[in-house]
Amino acid sequence: MADVTDATFEQDVIERSKTVPVVVDLWAEWCGPCKTLGPILEKVIGATGGKVELAKIDVDANPQVSQAFQVSSIPAVFALKDGKVLDGFVGAQPEHVVQAFVDALLPTVEETEVEQLLRAGDAESLRKVLDLEPDNEPAIVGLAELLVAQGDTASALDLLARIPETGETRRVAALARVGGAVDVSDVDAKLSSLLPLVKDDDDARQQFVDLLEVLGADDPRTAQWRKKLTATLY
Repeated sequence: MADVTDATFEQDVIERSKTVPVVVDLWAEWCGPCKTLGPILEKVIGATGGKVELAKIDVDANPQVSQAFQVSSIPAVFALKDGKVLDGFVGAQPEHVVQAFVDALLPTVEETEVEQLLRAGDAESLRKVLDLEPDNEPAIVGLAELLVAQGDTASALDLLARIPETGETRRVAALARVGGAVDVSDVDAKLSSLLPLVKDDDDARQQFVDLLEVLGADDPRTAQWRKKLTATLY
């Protein structure tokens, strides 16, 4: 259980809910039903052994959170997962109702297995994840990166094509197209040799862009080379 404030809500509830379901209990000291519901929430959620967490928020001391939830009556309870509200209720509820509410947040056996396999992170485990969830993005990206390291770039690109493009999929796809690990100390020389070709050679242009993707946005050279690419093309 955590006492959460306006200042800590983003970290303690929104971000934390991306790892484990969080139940938010909006209460106040003067609220009689809150004092009835509070211990029930603590008991039921405590019994999950950390699979669900409780965040208690005093609405009098933290008006921003109560406004965000558009609370007009307390106690008000909301369940969040992956930064989003899944369910909620208003008013004191008996223990069996709270139990059913919390039980619905617990991971299924399949979800638990997927989490364990993702943590393992080896190729066999990631393939098992995809047997259970064919579009699981972390498993696809992780397995594709392992395939690139093994030199099987074609399979890696086929795998990445199964999911929508993200910054991470672009990075791994670029890594596959340039043939695997890149010596970043040698990137400038490669980009210099490709730059005169990019306007008329599609392959050279793709390789140039891929090298920038592998270099990454945090490398100051990326922005410099992108400007040179734009100037050459246009």
